[in-house]
Amino acid sequence: MRPIRVLAALGLAAAAAWAVRDVPAALGGTARGDRADRVQRSPQFRDGAFRNRASTRTLPPGTGRDVARQLLFGEQRRTPAGPIPLAVPAPPTADGLHLTWYGHATTLVEIDGARVLFDPVWSERASPSRLVGPRRLHAPPQPLDALPRVDAIVISHDHYDHLDMATVRTLVRTQSAPFVVPLGVGAHLERWKVPADRIIELDWSESAEVAGVRLVATAAQHFSGRLFTRDGTLWTSWVIAGPTRKVFYTGDSGYFDGYAEIGAEHGPFDATLIQVGAYGDGWPDIHMTPEEGVAAHLDVRGGLLVPVHWATFTLSLHGWTEPADRVWAEAKARDVPLAIPRPGQRIDVDDPPAVEPWWQTLG
Repeated sequence: MRPIRVLAALGLAAAAAWAVRDVPAALGGTARGDRADRVQRSPQFRDGAFRNRASTRTLPPGTGRDVARQLLFGEQRRTPAGPIPLAVPAPPTADGLHLTWYGHATTLVEIDGARVLFDPVWSERASPSRLVGPRRLHAPPQPLDALPRVDAIVISHDHYDHLDMATVRTLVRTQSAPFVVPLGVGAHLERWKVPADRIIELDWSESAEVAGVRLVATAAQHFSGRLFTRDGTLWTSWVIAGPTRKVFYTGDSGYFDGYAEIGAEHGPFDATLIQVGAYGDGWPDIHMTPEEGVAAHLDVRGGLLVPVHWATFTLSLHGWTEPADRVWAEAKARDVPLAIPRPGQRIDVDDPPAVEPWWQTLG
């Protein structure tokens, strides 16, 4: 083999090794010891896996062919036609209730003087690989190491678009806040060198107090898993209750009767962060449509609705603008206060801006 070919082959091998070097670690860890004992004692853990309260379906009978047809021949624009407009996040303040949406599900909640960061994902792809998997449709509105000091980092479940190894490792270095996570997710964090005293794992109905704010793990209807084994870790929605204000975050979930129960026990809420994107006919029970998201908001007795889980990664077959268009129409029809911020825009819950359809020019 000629020297130039040898060098080329070595270069390709080095590039491939670099691309996959973090994949084994990104898959996460498995609960062992005391953590495994807690998992197995959970009322949500049965027959070797966490379970939803009701049975859930993926690709119900008759939908597989339609999903394949939409994937191959659907005319929906699944990516924006131009750059997504970003806002520079405003500095935090000690007063009021503010929400800064960074894209997808990542949101900073400023409540009663505390700062709670939900589902932070700053990586280029929602994937264990640097080369394949859903790629960001817009840059993060702010560098991760420029985030203000946060008091808690809260995770809803372990899918890659909600739990990102590279982001976690940076937050371990740049922040001192604890990670508050569902049962079993601590095994992933432990593998990524998060100190044990910064990991708080909760089952449904359990809570932790951080910086004067109570974080309650509440029910959701979803699933978990980072490779082939599913449902070895729990998924949750979250109640954030300060001394005077409350926020609810759905995490990823299908619509279910648990929302009315959460509203009766923990509501009303000043604001909700509601999953409205990545729905599809092939998985009707594990992601909400925008209309179901509005119904969930009403069930929990929410005030201002802020839709999340859209605009950043293409994870379904619907059009890119569809979640925002549909949630806006449904909110108007049901007289629900709504804010649809640009990524990075900080919303004052007590004085939210009128909806400006910034996304429609990109559809």
